[in-house]
Amino acid sequence: MRLAFADPRNLTLSPLNMHYGRPDPDVSDILPSVRQRGVLLTLLVLETVADGAVVPDRFEVVAGRRRWKAALAAIAEGVEIDPVPIGILEAGDDAAAIEASLIENLGRLPPDEVTCWETFTRLVKSGRTAEQIAATFGLSDVVVKRTLALGNLLPRVRSLYRKEAIDVATVRCLTLASKAQQKAWLAMFDDPEQRAPMGGSLKAWLFGGASVPTKHALFSLDDYPGQIRADLFGEESYFVESDLFWRCQNEAVAARVEALLADGWSEVTVLEVGEPFYSWKHVRTPKARGGKVFISVGMKGEVEVHEGWLTDKEAKRAHAAAEKAARGENPDAAEAAKLAWPEVTQAQGRYIDLHRHAAVRVALTEHPAVALRLLVAHAVAGSPYWQVKPEPRAPHDPGIAVSLAASPAEAAFAERRQAVAAILDLGKEVDQVLGRRGLGGVAAVFARLLSVPDEAVLAVAAVVMAESLEAGGEAVDAAGVWLKVDIARFWSPDDAFFDLMRDRETVNAMLKEVGGKKVADGNLTEKVKTQKGILRDFVDGANGRAKPEAWTPKWMAFPAQAYTRRPFDPARRARGVAPLLRRAEAALTPEPAAIAAE
Repeated sequence: MRLAFADPRNLTLSPLNMHYGRPDPDVSDILPSVRQRGVLLTLLVLETVADGAVVPDRFEVVAGRRRWKAALAAIAEGVEIDPVPIGILEAGDDAAAIEASLIENLGRLPPDEVTCWETFTRLVKSGRTAEQIAATFGLSDVVVKRTLALGNLLPRVRSLYRKEAIDVATVRCLTLASKAQQKAWLAMFDDPEQRAPMGGSLKAWLFGGASVPTKHALFSLDDYPGQIRADLFGEESYFVESDLFWRCQNEAVAARVEALLADGWSEVTVLEVGEPFYSWKHVRTPKARGGKVFISVGMKGEVEVHEGWLTDKEAKRAHAAAEKAARGENPDAAEAAKLAWPEVTQAQGRYIDLHRHAAVRVALTEHPAVALRLLVAHAVAGSPYWQVKPEPRAPHDPGIAVSLAASPAEAAFAERRQAVAAILDLGKEVDQVLGRRGLGGVAAVFARLLSVPDEAVLAVAAVVMAESLEAGGEAVDAAGVWLKVDIARFWSPDDAFFDLMRDRETVNAMLKEVGGKKVADGNLTEKVKTQKGILRDFVDGANGRAKPEAWTPKWMAFPAQAYTRRPFDPARRARGVAPLLRRAEAALTPEPAAIAAE
């Protein structure tokens, strides 16, 4: 006899079956079991023969008619059941087939899984293996192992299952539970004031939240350092420590991002965990036409990679650029920048501009010769504030106002401004050195300046220039780069800096700077709030995180740099002034021939 599996719809009743020709049997007693578990016991069959040839995958039922009819009834109700186990008898021996039908009906194993477990357990204690038991009773190895797995359950749980007080899904989840967890679950089950979790909710209860199946892991389970708990039915396994899983999964996602970028994709965006990718909000776009990759990560760790898409806005921009290129026109850079998603928010950009502006103002007062040249440049080229009036420096956001008020650069500049006020004989109540307030006009100011040395005049010029310097303008970047302003002298990350951060990609890039690639990759799909908390722990040296030495975000430095490929105004301005400063530096550097002549 050969063992196999067959679709119940491919079976017919054999004339050799002892019930052949009789009305269909009543299967109501076994139908619920078949609906839930399928057919567990083997049907004895003969191969179907037509015109002297065996018909492939077609069989006639010699023994097991009621189970076969129950399977057909379940299928008719829309229930999906597994192929039924069959034992294929040798063809040609009709007597043997009739005997098999009789023996099967007299010696059928009870369909109760717990009773089967008791029988199988006695056989195992007698030295039989699961494979030998399967062969003896015509069952598949999986069915035998699944039945033996019930041995992990407490006797009370098995009793409830036998009485059908709990269903199959709940029993399978309980095979994942420790003995202590089973006892705790039984206590809830017996407590009339509590509701014991069942099925899928029981699995979440066992794992303290969303259970993550190992099949969703992007990494090799052989290298996983944590615990994995297997379903004792041998069908599923789960990660015990969800935090460790997410760290490993995030590292694997980060590696996938690097591989996609190395493969030539212009950009890869990893969505926040649980955030779906809506294809109807995007347009399919091949790699060659600027298509990007989006990676979505489900709450249970499942990862989907969506290659070759653009958002609606990006697709429109790309289409317009392609049409202009086809006509021989240059794409409109301003329009492209308008449609692009900037790296920082408007408020965050204002924060960066004002703090960098504050540092450059102090630097100008320390280098009056440079300030004088910048002042003349403003007089020649003009500026929104060259009338002359002070830059309003309105932060708008209360958090930025608080941050600026605490800035050492603000205090340092106030001291320099007060010193200039003393030179101009303005007293201690001066708010600014610009305008006509208390100065008596241009002639009066000129007369006072004639009476002081050149160094004092330069100091006044430096403060005047610093107060009329436009925040967020190219002059800030030009002066800051030329003077090599060290922003760390006057600024360090504060509450406003962290509160204004909204973009996960930039926060993760900063986390890589302070904590290293492994930490950043391990938190790649975490929420912005979570990653900001870890970043702040590093910056403050808190919660066991190693504090980096004098870390300055690339946003704040001179020259400023972006963390992504998206627009960032300070970086754009820095690129614009760089060639101008290089020419100035070259003009000040003596030629080698001139040095040799000296």
